[in-house]
Amino acid sequence: MSQLRPLGRSGLRVSPLAFGGNVFGWTVDEAASFKLLDAWLDAGFNFVDTADVYSAWVPGHVGGESETIIGKWLKQSGKRNRVVLATKVGKPMGEGKVGLAPKYIREAVDASLKRLQTDYIDLYQSHDDDANTPLEDTLGTFDALIKEGKVRAIGASNYTAPRLAEALDVSERLGIARYESLQPLYNLYDRAVFEDELEPLCIQREVGVINFYALAAGFLTGKYRTEADAAKSARGANTTKKYLNPRGLRILDALDKVAQQYNAKPGQVAIAWQIARPGVTAPIASATSLAQLEELVVATQLKLDAGTIAMLDRASAETPA
Repeated sequence: MSQLRPLGRSGLRVSPLAFGGNVFGWTVDEAASFKLLDAWLDAGFNFVDTADVYSAWVPGHVGGESETIIGKWLKQSGKRNRVVLATKVGKPMGEGKVGLAPKYIREAVDASLKRLQTDYIDLYQSHDDDANTPLEDTLGTFDALIKEGKVRAIGASNYTAPRLAEALDVSERLGIARYESLQPLYNLYDRAVFEDELEPLCIQREVGVINFYALAAGFLTGKYRTEADAAKSARGANTTKKYLNPRGLRILDALDKVAQQYNAKPGQVAIAWQIARPGVTAPIASATSLAQLEELVVATQLKLDAGTIAMLDRASAETPA
């Protein structure tokens, strides 16, 4: 059973890892998705993160595919009360369906609730900042949705530190619901922006952090070590293009050493390093098979000592120490 952690000041308690629902209806079909979700709960985890836009990038998809699969599973399994369910609003979902204007948030939340076949969303997140809509309007709408019982808590994704601070100040000034979580890009490779700007703010203001790309789109598992490895998955080419460089290889080398020492796999070490980070509540990672899911479960049980964490910090520094 995994140890639950408080998410910001929301009152929600979440497992130390969230299952990333972007794979449902994309690289994992409905039947396999049901099995993965059942196994996730059976392993003692409760946190599932998705978005209304998943998986609109797939040819022939329009968005809502992931939520629809999760909704069918919730209805069929009767396990709604065992899940902390997070979804998002704001990415383009078709003509005029984008952003965080009050009218659109209300349309989008009802559409998500219908697809998810539930009466409430535990964590409703702004998928992107919307500079065209006053924060007062967006946060006021979210506050109303919480009062109506459609949403339990709200979070932000892809916000800069100044905008997150501004949003928190607006909520405080108006006495309305505030962003209790931040979903930033963060992993052993993508460190600087989060650690320099966002992490201090989140710790100071008690905002939970549920970072995405915990495995750097698979790179930190060690499966992409040469250009030829790009063919190994649907997103391989983009992954190797971004991460396959001297620094990326240095990080993999460090992960290999630690993995050997702990009798673990590189990806498990990469996740354990994040879980140990004081500012992180629950990294988000996805699995496309039960074997991968089991690896994620084991990663949460891996306790790295201070020396090992320091070694990984040095190896992954944006400028070599």
